[in-house]
Amino acid sequence: MTGFLIREARLVPLEEGVAPGEPVDVLVRDGVVTRVGRDLPRPDALPVHHAGGRWLLPGLWDQHVHLGQWVLASHRLDLTGARSLGAALALVAERLHAWPDVPVVGWGHRPASWDERPTVAALDDLAGMRPVVLISGDGHHAWLNSVAMRGLGLPEREGMVSEAEWFAVYPRLAQLVGSDGSSPDAYLAVQQQAAARGVVGVVDLEFDQSVSAWPERSSMGAELLRVRVGAYVDTLDEFIDAGLRTGQRLPGCGPRITMGPLKVISDGSLNTCTAWCCSPYADGSTGAPNISAQGLRWVMEAANRHGLEVAIHAIGDAAASQALDAYEATGARGSIEHAQLILREDAARMAALGVRASVQPAHLWDDRDLTAKLWPDRTERCFALRWLLDAGVELAMGSDAPVATLDPWLAAAAAVHRSADEREPWHPEQALTVREALAASTDGAGTVAPGHLADLALLDQDPLVTGSSADQSAALRDLTVAATWVDGELVHDTL
Repeated sequence: MTGFLIREARLVPLEEGVAPGEPVDVLVRDGVVTRVGRDLPRPDALPVHHAGGRWLLPGLWDQHVHLGQWVLASHRLDLTGARSLGAALALVAERLHAWPDVPVVGWGHRPASWDERPTVAALDDLAGMRPVVLISGDGHHAWLNSVAMRGLGLPEREGMVSEAEWFAVYPRLAQLVGSDGSSPDAYLAVQQQAAARGVVGVVDLEFDQSVSAWPERSSMGAELLRVRVGAYVDTLDEFIDAGLRTGQRLPGCGPRITMGPLKVISDGSLNTCTAWCCSPYADGSTGAPNISAQGLRWVMEAANRHGLEVAIHAIGDAAASQALDAYEATGARGSIEHAQLILREDAARMAALGVRASVQPAHLWDDRDLTAKLWPDRTERCFALRWLLDAGVELAMGSDAPVATLDPWLAAAAAVHRSADEREPWHPEQALTVREALAASTDGAGTVAPGHLADLALLDQDPLVTGSSADQSAALRDLTVAATWVDGELVHDTL
């Protein structure tokens, strides 16, 4: 029997109205918290971790990541700071000069907010015969030069490659640019970075993974965290044929790598102007669905029949409404991913149907100005976290990494203080309290108690700071983690 004893830890109360108590001891046996109390005896000479009055809460989860893309992001040209066409081209030119023999793959630009539109000709003039592939910050389209288009087997055109066409060719990118840097060691490295922020698990919704993607990573040690692996419509049959149901261990993997949901991308994104809305954008467009109502119901029925939860990507309010119609018709279980723009009545429908809202609050910092430009008549319905929570919807927070950083403290900070700069919070009536944000980041675990999995994070500072929302947000972003345990194993330690 394995285990350990934590001495003198303050439990972070995740329930509203509960005051922090005195430091207590926490006993863990075989990956489970078995006792919590004062001056617990040390059985069987178990290891002891002296918390010294630090704060203990359930380990954090990121409920929506693209883990492979997050691994790759560290090797790609960072375009997140490019606020214009000229700024983006300058960064590309700098990379071409610095790495003269390497294709350029960039990530993070958001051209919908630029005054000038990107052109293939501009990249052709800059890069000549060097392939250039610049992936947008939401991952829904790419800006390529002609050489890259030919290399990926795409018909040449002047505009972007977007949505279904881009998703289809993305798996071929490694053939164009060479080694993609996504080895098991690279996966382990990003898991170690996440563990240092108190993360114990992620829901991995990587685009092109199959049943066979994880066993090698697992055997090479890249299972530091719990990972729930998602499937997509084009790989659904493979997961069904393997007999996998949500929650089951993936074949050839350790117990931390389990089956997650079926991911369905039902509409586009705000940045690409393809999120499907009930009323027109400021420019007259409305976006469009990526799947018909009948098609959505068919795949949800298939997933439900085989024991799989579903995760329906829905940015626009029309997409969210269609997804809820499908949940009601099929009886499927799962989530709406993003729920960036919703109708007030749909918050109540989500609660009645038991559908989770898997939300990424840090996106509101990026999309605030773009929303004012494209959806000026509906900003009060964007990232409506308070509406959802007050309606009784379960919130599950994440990052959509690499769209935002894989850091639950950043997500919590954005949910609490809806401003990333000196401006006043954006629709502060939709903000969460710190407790609510943390509760939505801990996979529903609640305050640490006997019977809980020993997935734990020990914090150097009290996360339930008082003061203004700006002060609380700053404190959350600066918070440091002394130790993280997954299944009772110490995976991060600065004690």
